Parts: sequence; structure tokens; C-alpha cells
Amino acid sequence: MKLPELRIGHLVAKIPIMQGGMAVRISTARLAAAVADAGGIGLIAASGMSFDELRHEIRLARSLTKGIVGINIMVAARQFIGIVKTAIEEGIDLIVPGAGFSRDVFGLGRESGTPIVTMVSNIKGAKLAEKLGAAAVVVEGKEAGGHLGTNQSMRVVLPDIKKAINIPVLGAGGVINGRDIVDVMNLGADGVQMGTRFAASEESNAAPALKEFYLKAKPEDVVLIKSPVGLPGQAVKNPFAKKILEGTAPTPDSCDVCLKHCAKNFCIIKALIRAQQGDVESGLVFTGEYVHKIKEILPVKEIFSRLLKEIDEIN
Repeated sequence: MKLPELRIGHLVAKIPIMQGGMAVRISTARLAAAVADAGGIGLIAASGMSFDELRHEIRLARSLTKGIVGINIMVAARQFIGIVKTAIEEGIDLIVPGAGFSRDVFGLGRESGTPIVTMVSNIKGAKLAEKLGAAAVVVEGKEAGGHLGTNQSMRVVLPDIKKAINIPVLGAGGVINGRDIVDVMNLGADGVQMGTRFAASEESNAAPALKEFYLKAKPEDVVLIKSPVGLPGQAVKNPFAKKILEGTAPTPDSCDVCLKHCAKNFCIIKALIRAQQGDVESGLVFTGEYVHKIKEILPVKEIFSRLLKEIDEIN
């Protein structure tokens, strides 16, 4: 199978693969640039970053690639609009809002000519995104890692969403290898978004201990936790996730007010940071449902090479 180019607004990716934005600080400039350099679309996960840190990451990514680099940012973040404006000021290629829906971001995208790519999980959300000016949508299903907006498989909802709108549609959730990409493209998708496979790459900013933890995960280790954001989150079951499931996770001693609305059942930013830094016992390890398919930590260039080889071998 020959993969088509992916056109989002004025942008053209040679390979229709967008790397998922994985916070906190797992997908930073080095990973985003490597994916962009390989012909895909790289995303810097801006959630949890200060404006100055984001500026640094965008500038670093620009110094490493001439490819397409965007940001992913949680709508639930209190500094959501400030982060979007900062990225636009730095000339970011596209914005991918997640963990919520924002109408305001479309106006900022129109003013600057920056494509907005919206995460959706149903036809209603996809139609609204198109009406407001989205350049593309990412259809995320229950197989995806992190915050989820549905308990349905992406493979079930994507075909109907594709028929309902006229902008590009990317499939996200459970896309690990070349066979997965072909299957999703055959459903009508214009491209795919892949997160977990790139979290376990050499260029990922995850600590070595976290990357090794991904490799040890089994299918039965993936659980749904109740996130303070107000959405369920998919994670690897470890001692901390077990406490969340039991309702015994420690509540925050202090609050940085990083979210617009927070249930305060635990501090998600600090929990994600602990995992990113390698504390896989008391950190929150977000993951996609098919993490068990990943057997090696590879450079992004090699991941792309293997994906393309697998796709090429499928008739």
C-alpha cells in the first residue's frame, strides 16, 4: 500500500502520521522535530509548560527540523489561551487542543492563519469543529492513551465521522504498527495519530525507567482512572494507579491552580511529572491500550522505516 500525503490547511506532510502530544514533557522539541524530520507531523506537549519554556521548545524544534511542528494543549489548562497565543507568536505550524473543547481557539487560528486540529469522539463534535473552522479532526477512541472522551473504539466511530464532514480525519487510538495504519486508512482516514509508540522512542523525553516500564506492560495492566480533569484517563496499573482506583491517592497539600476545574482527588500534573522523571511506582503512567505490542525502544527514524516497510509489504 502506498501512503498518501496528508494535507491540513496549507500544510502538507509527506507521511500521514501525526505524533500525539504527550504531557508532561514526554513529547518535547527533540521528539517533535524527529517526527517532523521523518516526514510526519511532530507535536510538542505544551500542558504544564510555562510560556518561556514553550518558547524555548518551539525554537529548539525549529533549529532541528524544517518539517511540520505543532503543539498539543489541554483545553482544561488554566493558561490554555495564553499557551495558544504564545505558540502562535512563535510561528507554530498548527494547534491541537485536547481534553475538552474550546470555541475561542478557532478565532485565534483564523486571525493568524494557524490550522486548528480538533480532537473529537463523535459526529456531533466533528460537525461543530468543522463549522467553527477546524482544519482537520483527530478521531480518538477508547484505545488511546491519556484522557478519553468516549468508551467506543475509534475503528467503530471513524467511518461515520468521515462521511459526515469534509475536512481531513485522522484516527487515534491503538495505532502501533504498519498493519494498524493500513487498517485505519482503509476505514477512510486521511492519516493517523500515534502516541504510545513514540513515547517509547529514543527521542522521547521520558526517563529510561519509564520507557522500560512501557516494554513490561501487559494487556491486563491497562486501566481507566478517574482524572481530576473530569475525564477518564487510560494508564498502566502501578501502585499509584491502584490508589486512584481505590480512592486512596493522596490529595494535594497545595495547589498551583493549573486547571480551570479540578476534582482534586490527586494532583495530576505532579503525578505525570513523577512518571516522566522515572518514578513508575508513585507516578501516573498514561498509555494506549496496545502498549504491549511495543517490544523495543527505537530511534524515530527507525520506527518510521519499519512502519513504511510493514505498510509496503501489505497488498
